[in-house]
Amino acid sequence: MRRITFDLDVLRTFVAGVELGSFAKAAERLNRSTSAVSAQLKKLEEQAGTPVLRKSGRGMSLTEAGETMLAYARRLLELNDEAAVALHGAELAGGVRLGLQEDFGESMLTEVLGRFARAHPRVKVEVRIARNVDLLERIATGRLDLALAWDAGTVTPYTERMGTAPLRWIAGADAAPAWPRDDGEPLPLVMLDAPCIMRTAATTALDRANIPWRIAFTSASLAGIWAAVAAGLGVSLRTPHGLPASVRALLPHETVLPSLGELGLSLHRAEAEPASAVEWLAGILTQQWQGLPLAA
Repeated sequence: MRRITFDLDVLRTFVAGVELGSFAKAAERLNRSTSAVSAQLKKLEEQAGTPVLRKSGRGMSLTEAGETMLAYARRLLELNDEAAVALHGAELAGGVRLGLQEDFGESMLTEVLGRFARAHPRVKVEVRIARNVDLLERIATGRLDLALAWDAGTVTPYTERMGTAPLRWIAGADAAPAWPRDDGEPLPLVMLDAPCIMRTAATTALDRANIPWRIAFTSASLAGIWAAVAAGLGVSLRTPHGLPASVRALLPHETVLPSLGELGLSLHRAEAEPASAVEWLAGILTQQWQGLPLAA
């Protein structure tokens, strides 16, 4: 098998086009002509020896090989950028205070902190895992530099929309998805203590669908929620991010419970022009979110 050395510049264009949803937008962002971008994509497919894109309506979509290439391209670019920082002495100092939802404590935090520490070992990172209200209050009062929080109608001055995640009913890994129960009992809900965005969304949707419900279990942490759901005490409502193996997200076709659409996620900054370390960490968070797999 011949040895292939992929062109990182080509991979950067490929990743940018996929993430922006348009290679014309990628050309504009990277200050290239559309013909130059097309030539790069052609080169990538020649190097790969297989198509990585196919026509889909008016645009393009990834082939199976393209999905594999995208994952490796992101990893190669991350390592390249980290190496560039380390070798050129662009070391930052000081500290960054980051706030996250519990949903991302295990699924995102380890990789984010690892990448940041390798690039900037002198920067101290303080992390607070908390609920939306606490995170946004700390951003407003300057006690956090960055906060990744679910959209709940609260807008801070320096907010970047990250994207959305589907809301799903969560049941035990081995539980049958037949809800509501045949015995006529109200649907048992396992929820975080109020106030909670998803608790409100769940009860409102059930009321509109005329499905009786009761709060069967409450907890101040997601660990308690997952334990109760896995034990069969009821169902919960979350996104598929950060689910443990003991529970699973029910797909819309598996349940008669109302579909709740998606929930937005935003990255909040305390300052309009934050320190370089804050911007570096924000960039890593954005990249990690874009590549984060869903449990369902």
